[in-house]
Amino acid sequence: MSGELLTIASLNTRGIPLAGSQLAERYAVIGAGFDAGDADVVCCQEVLTYWHLRLLARRMRSFRPASYQRGPVGPAGGLVTFSRRPVSGTRFRRFGRPPPTPGVPRSARLQARMKGALVTRLGGPELCVINTHPVANHDGDWSAANRYYPLHRAELAVLAQVVSEAGPRTVVCGDFNISRESSLFGEFMGTTGLADAFAGACPPTFRAEYLPAGATTYCIDFILTADGVTADGAALVFAEKEPLGYVSDHIGLRAQLSLPPTGSAS
Repeated sequence: MSGELLTIASLNTRGIPLAGSQLAERYAVIGAGFDAGDADVVCCQEVLTYWHLRLLARRMRSFRPASYQRGPVGPAGGLVTFSRRPVSGTRFRRFGRPPPTPGVPRSARLQARMKGALVTRLGGPELCVINTHPVANHDGDWSAANRYYPLHRAELAVLAQVVSEAGPRTVVCGDFNISRESSLFGEFMGTTGLADAFAGACPPTFRAEYLPAGATTYCIDFILTADGVTADGAALVFAEKEPLGYVSDHIGLRAQLSLPPTGSAS
C-alpha cells in the first residue's frame, strides 16, 4: 500500500501593527488565497480575537472545521488550525508560568502566560498537527546571555514534551520567534529529532521592512516533521506584495507531506 500525501501551510497572519494595517482587507486576501490554494491544513498564528477568526473563516469556506481552544476574547494563544480533512481531536497546552527573567518587560511575561501549543489530530489521514507561537524576542539576540533566553528555553522544553507525546506521525508548524541559527533551536531539534521541511534552506521569514534599519533578518518560522512523516516540495507563501501591500510582516511556508500507511513501520 502506498502512503498518502497532504499539503500543509503556516502563516503568522496579523504581524503588522494594527494602526493603519488594513487588517480586514489583509485577512480577506489571506483567507481567499488559502481557499483558492491546495493546502489541506493551514496553521495560523496571531488570530487574537473572534473577530479575527470570523474574518478568516468567512473567506476559507472550504476549510471545515477550524480547530482552536476558546479563550476569553479569542482563540487561546492566538492559534487556529484550519483543515479540509476530518479532525478527531483538539487540545491546547499552555507553556505555563514563565521562569524568573530579569529585564524582560512585564507585558512580555504576561503574553508568555497565554502562549502554548495547539494540538490537532486528523482522523484521515492519521496525523498530529502542532501549531505554536512562542513569545517574541524584541532584541533579535538568541544567545545564552540574552534576557529572553531562559523564557524561550522553558517554552521550548514544554513544546518538546508535547512533540514527544504526539508520536511519530507529527508535524510542527509556527512562528517560533527563535532564529534557525540559535543554540536554542539546535537544542530543540536535537531533543525532539524533528527534521526541517526546508532542510535549513528557508530564507529569512520576517521581513526586513519591519525591522530597524540595518537589523539582520532571520528565519524564525518553521515546518518540522517527526520521523513518521516525510516532507518535500517546500515553498514560500505570500512572499510577494499584494495590491494592498504585504499581507503580514512574516512570509508563510508550505510543504507537501508524505505519510506511510497507518500501521506500517516508520
